[in-house]
Amino acid sequence: QVVLSRQYGSEGRFTFTSHTPGEHQICLHSNSTRMALFAGGKLRVHLDIQVGEHTNNYPEIAAKDKLTELQLRARQLLDQVEQIQKEQNYQRVR
Repeated sequence: QVVLSRQYGSEGRFTFTSHTPGEHQICLHSNSTRMALFAGGKLRVHLDIQVGEHTNNYPEIAAKDKLTELQLRARQLLDQVEQIQKEQNYQRVR
């Protein structure tokens, strides 16, 4: 099942948040017709994947929900606990 499909020119950037647990696969391909790729040319791909509570933009969350500093820190700690629980469950299954 394809969850997200994007097509870009020579450069592109996107953010995606999965709302379903489990294993996800990332497939990249070039549709370049340039023969340079096959004649010793190079294709550069930078992939930055962030998972867990580190992906949350807490300043944005605080502004949107009008949270105090203490409330924001409590939210961060709850997210960390949730991530630890998920990791423990993953290790049990593994």
